Amino acid sequence: MAEVEIRNDRRNAARAVDLQQLRLAVLACDYGSFRQAAEALSIKHTAFSRSIGQLEYLVGTSLFERSSGGIKPTLAGQAVLRIARLILEQVDTLIDAGQSSGRGESGHLVMGFCTSISAGNLRASLGEFKRRLPLIELATMERSRLRLMTALRNGALDLVVSPGRLLSKDTKALPLWSERILISLPQDHRLAASEIVHWTDLRNETILLSQYDPGRELEDLLISKLALPEDRPKIERHDVSRGIIKSLVSMGMGLSLVMESDIGASFAGLVYRELQDGTGPSRLDFHAHWRDDNENPVLKRFLNLLAERYPSPPSVGE
Repeated sequence: MAEVEIRNDRRNAARAVDLQQLRLAVLACDYGSFRQAAEALSIKHTAFSRSIGQLEYLVGTSLFERSSGGIKPTLAGQAVLRIARLILEQVDTLIDAGQSSGRGESGHLVMGFCTSISAGNLRASLGEFKRRLPLIELATMERSRLRLMTALRNGALDLVVSPGRLLSKDTKALPLWSERILISLPQDHRLAASEIVHWTDLRNETILLSQYDPGRELEDLLISKLALPEDRPKIERHDVSRGIIKSLVSMGMGLSLVMESDIGASFAGLVYRELQDGTGPSRLDFHAHWRDDNENPVLKRFLNLLAERYPSPPSVGE
């Protein structure tokens, strides 16, 4: 029974100790004087001494040796003050973390995409974000658009960056950049001698496309540029990644359509040429998508960066 009462007394004492008492004790140790420490805080000496006395009562031992020349920690006081400094440092760290997280300066962002980050605007945007906010933990996911949008609606993703605008009643979209469409081909191919390749030059070629995103957009674009079936190249769809498609092209198995952001991943024997029609380069637009009810402050910081880097043109009448 006595042991239970002792444990309860210790718990009550621990709950009664407050951070202000610990801060005053540490400050008194640093100044070597209750009076000087009290003057530094602009509080009464008697109130300062009373707070130290209360702390000594709660911990059950004297923390300082008092003399006319000032104070110095007792052996027990040295141990208590060492722990007090650790506690105060942890509390300060806790507050800093909470404030920086609330400002979006630390925290976690999960982004999904179905494009390459070997080069281009997405790579540059991610790099700039990490330079501005190095404490942010950034996780990325590359999946099909269907799976990315499902993950976004379920809250597993904060943001999806993809070609085209993905219509969903639960999400908002921000227009970003556009990327040129290029043709990748073996360096010894006849079209490699030209700096620019026209869509009509592809008539008798074989085009290799990944069945993964954004292969479908690229195929739709090709069909829109070459409306007559007899003008279109042979299209082969492969259930492999874009990287494997590039390997097949470098082996001479055909040509492929890629976006600008793909050109950072170089393959031996593979070159890129810009695709044009009568009006100039062909492009695909990119958008950022997120849930309007997502209150992650890190997401807001990243969206602000995107809006700053890629401002949308004003609407007619603005």
